[in-house]
Amino acid sequence: MSSAVLLIAHGSRRQEANDDLVRLAALVRARLPMAIVEIAYLELAEPTIPQGLAACRDRGATDIRMLPYFLSEGAHVTTDLRAAREDFAAANRGVNVTLCPPLGLHPLLVEVVLARLNESALS
Repeated sequence: MSSAVLLIAHGSRRQEANDDLVRLAALVRARLPMAIVEIAYLELAEPTIPQGLAACRDRGATDIRMLPYFLSEGAHVTTDLRAAREDFAAANRGVNVTLCPPLGLHPLLVEVVLARLNESALS
């Protein structure tokens, strides 16, 4: 079984914001060299989620994990991403597609918050 990770961000009209996901994908690829790693945006940028899922499939993935690069499980994750997963899975019966939880309140996120606070030189 070939595994893939589809990193999904909201998407922005600002290319600089979209480039963050491109850089994240490069870092993930370096840590998961055996996995297919693709990106997608919910709106305002390409590739779209259907395009990203298809890219994973076309590269031979039979197991795709969709990872929302979102902070909470809002409407986009609970409605839009779930619908995209269900639509793709229905049309691609040989591919297992899992929607992972968003970044949310993962314990390591506290470390990120504290690091960002330290960067601003709070005293």
